[in-house]
Amino acid sequence: MSDNSFDFEATTQTDLVTGKSPWGGHATSPASTPLTESFRTGIAIIGGGITGSLAAEHLTALGHQVTIIDREPAGLGSTAASTAMLQWGIDAPLAELTRYYGFERSADIYRRSLSAVAGLSALVERHALPCHFAARQTLYLAADEVNSATLLEEHGLRQRAGLPGTFLDYTTLRREFGFDREAAIHSEGSAEADPLLMSWSLLNLAVSRGAGLIEASATGFSEEGGRVVIATDGPYVIEADHVVLASGYVMPQFVMPKLHSSASSFALATVPQDPAKLWRDRALVWEASESYHYLRVTADNRIIIGGEDDEIADPDKRDAMLADKVARLWETLGRMWPDIDRRVSHTWCGTFGETSDGLPLIGLVPGTKKIFAAYGYGGNGITFSYMASRMIASMIGGQRQAWFEAFALDRDDPTDKG
Repeated sequence: MSDNSFDFEATTQTDLVTGKSPWGGHATSPASTPLTESFRTGIAIIGGGITGSLAAEHLTALGHQVTIIDREPAGLGSTAASTAMLQWGIDAPLAELTRYYGFERSADIYRRSLSAVAGLSALVERHALPCHFAARQTLYLAADEVNSATLLEEHGLRQRAGLPGTFLDYTTLRREFGFDREAAIHSEGSAEADPLLMSWSLLNLAVSRGAGLIEASATGFSEEGGRVVIATDGPYVIEADHVVLASGYVMPQFVMPKLHSSASSFALATVPQDPAKLWRDRALVWEASESYHYLRVTADNRIIIGGEDDEIADPDKRDAMLADKVARLWETLGRMWPDIDRRVSHTWCGTFGETSDGLPLIGLVPGTKKIFAAYGYGGNGITFSYMASRMIASMIGGQRQAWFEAFALDRDDPTDKG
């Protein structure tokens, strides 16, 4: 393949996220080593955030030689902006996916998302990762254009697919959880975590198995002689048998599929609350509307509310909107759950990627043989990142499965009417 250039070397972590989230505590990013010579590795992972960390952990567990390459401290880009609601419910409801791809394919995607959260839970438990991981229920609330009848239809499809969940009418929802909405779907099987602590603990685990963590900027690549040569911003190159692009929402132009777009999201965290004033079971709360808000509770009892998404990726324009967006989130929180201390401790915003069908982009980069992409999107970023780590490991091992095509980078855009 001819030489290709990455188009993201000018983007920094401050372009991806502004403000401060409550993640990480007093922990610090794993130390990286400056690139001082050219070398060869088995698998080069570009990006040290949660996607790269999950890939590095799994690939080293399988015995691969792995090097993670990041030009900035690991995890402090898009991962720091995540609200880490580890849901299996997808941004595109099952009814919408069914219109795009038919029921059987869509139901299979939802079941695999549910399995991914279960797999992530097992991984955290197996290695006792210190990341405030907790299993959580989800409340999927009626909102805006999504009324009780629409939610009931969605619930019926989920039941048909064998997915967990109970439909709650207004009276039951109000009595059991206190939310003043027309209806909701209540489901088991989701989780929450501190995304920075999770990412850093996974990286440390991979490094303990021999993975390298290199500070460098990948600027281009070429496939030659059965390997990939990665150019950097210095005089050195890195040769790899395979490359995994896990650079968060900074997507190189040669990967950019037509069903992808970038946008901005906003969030705030309150001061710690009286646990007695929180909703039942500290469930993850997610509005069932196109432009939705979501709520979760941190390990130290802060309420996080996020949303107010805007189709703006320019960091300066995004940052200029932060104060107004946070004010709107603060007002929305007061309407959704009024009897709390709404003093704000953290505010932040970040750029994220989304696809027109709500599904991730995972697999071989079109036109290449050894370069894979792992990009998770929307409300399922970490869930999809876990799925990507398993899929790409299988593909590197020569075990490509038919269902991988649902996430292919070159899949058709189901919303494209042209």
